Amino acid sequence: MTEPISPEPPSDIGRTLLTQSWLDLALLHWEIDPDLVSGLLPAGTSPDVLDGRTYVGLIAFRMHRVGWLGLPGVPYFGTFPETNVRLYSVDGHGRRGVVFRSLDASRLLPVVIARAGFRLPYLWARMSIRREGAVLNYECRRRWPGPRGARSALSIRIGERIEEPSELEHFVTARWGLHNDWFGRPLYLPNAHPRWPLYRADVLNCDDELVRAAGLPAPTAAPVSVLYSPGVQVRFGPPARDPATRSTPSAGS
Repeated sequence: MTEPISPEPPSDIGRTLLTQSWLDLALLHWEIDPDLVSGLLPAGTSPDVLDGRTYVGLIAFRMHRVGWLGLPGVPYFGTFPETNVRLYSVDGHGRRGVVFRSLDASRLLPVVIARAGFRLPYLWARMSIRREGAVLNYECRRRWPGPRGARSALSIRIGERIEEPSELEHFVTARWGLHNDWFGRPLYLPNAHPRWPLYRADVLNCDDELVRAAGLPAPTAAPVSVLYSPGVQVRFGPPARDPATRSTPSAGS
């Protein structure tokens, strides 16, 4: 049975493995046919759908003070701009999650650690975030490993706060874990954070190559959802034990 869409975490994540804050987020989403993305998801997962449709997200934000095991977050190496391309998934245990097709970040060390420790598709990029009043500008140009030079230039204007998010707005934001492939075995990494503060936003510019570089069709229409959030503080728990496997790898092993 698939867990309900909930603005609060559906279960306790256990001890805290990792802490971080996600700040000044622009969240753009386009509809996409589930059949087009099913082959891009890890084994044991399928596209999570809402009214027969699923979504691809382009999410730009500031990662702030990544910390391990309750230790204070790192101010330099743990703080950087990031832009990710993600899909929405559900596994055989009913756990909803995200699948990252790419995660561009401006610090090389976290990129190397995340690629080696979690097998996540992090990429090193030249990036910036600038705010001018209610307008936020996000710039990204990929360095390594490629496709080198893939870029994204995004500008949004922040609008009014959303007091009662729609079902779609909860669907694309209330995600309490990530699905990934760990050497052919399923990995589910749970997270917890306060309810998202969400605002409407208008796209002023979206010149993006990252969605196509992630193996997805480049959007040809305006996004069906554009949101802004000032952010949340996030905790990640250890990888959830999967009854279908005899053991689950520890993060960083």
